[in-house]
Amino acid sequence: MRDTRESRLLLVLLVAIAFALITVDIRGGEDSPLDGARQAAASVFGPVEDGVASAVDPIGNAVAAVRDSDERHDRISALERENAELKQRLGSDARNRARVVELDKLRKTAGAGQYGIKGAQVIAIGAAQGFSWTVTIDVGRDDGIRRDMTVINGDGLVGRVTTVGPSTATVLLAIDPDFTVGTRMEKSGELGFATGQGDRSLRVQLLNGKAKIKKGDRLVTFGSQANKPFVPGVPVGKVVRVDPSGGDLTRTLLVRPFVGFTKLDIVGVVVEPPRENPRDTVLPPKPAKPKPTPTVTVTVKPSSSPSAAANRS
Repeated sequence: MRDTRESRLLLVLLVAIAFALITVDIRGGEDSPLDGARQAAASVFGPVEDGVASAVDPIGNAVAAVRDSDERHDRISALERENAELKQRLGSDARNRARVVELDKLRKTAGAGQYGIKGAQVIAIGAAQGFSWTVTIDVGRDDGIRRDMTVINGDGLVGRVTTVGPSTATVLLAIDPDFTVGTRMEKSGELGFATGQGDRSLRVQLLNGKAKIKKGDRLVTFGSQANKPFVPGVPVGKVVRVDPSGGDLTRTLLVRPFVGFTKLDIVGVVVEPPRENPRDTVLPPKPAKPKPTPTVTVTVKPSSSPSAAANRS
């Protein structure tokens, strides 16, 4: 139909008639004059509606299923939360088991060196006053912790206490560039000074430029006067490189620390130094070298042939 004036007037008239019929139907209620027409329409279009309803019914069922699934969804969510809590508890148990192992190593190290220690946990990394390599531990002045006490873990030297609060303390790690500790080589007793280099190996300057050092040699702390800031005999690390002396008075080594500074957790502050220098006794025993497999060589003599035996006869 073309959009003409007559068509627009017809559309307006039809809309007006529709509103009038709706008004009459609403006011009439059950006695509406349109009730008969409605029933007739129902008898005509009823079968069609049933067919459409049967076709659309699966969709309606799906919508109803989604609506009724709220309760099931809540149950699934509850099960998921319980599963997450269970995993968290299992993870926590695994972490607790790892801590038990770490604490056991710490006790063995302290026992070997006869160090009186106060156990602590690392609760923060870094210091508010600068960018040094430090950690914060959960013991402080109220626990008997004082400045310049040695801090160890089950593997060896962690650092020294620099700042003490009532219930926490700051520990300067052995890998900090401002950290220096006197060292002594295992067995030979050669003395030196180890300095931190951040995430790289420790740099050790041996006082004897002609010292015979090889890769794999180990170092411990030499100790300080009055055992502050360092007690003697704490394992420091293992030599990974020996620089040529070149006729210098000192010799430079690169030493990999025994302690894994990226995963510190349980540590011990040495509150009571050993009565005697433990020297090398805190170092773990070196693994035994594998014994070479004996080689057996069997020599088989060639047997005499029948013709050779006949010739000899």
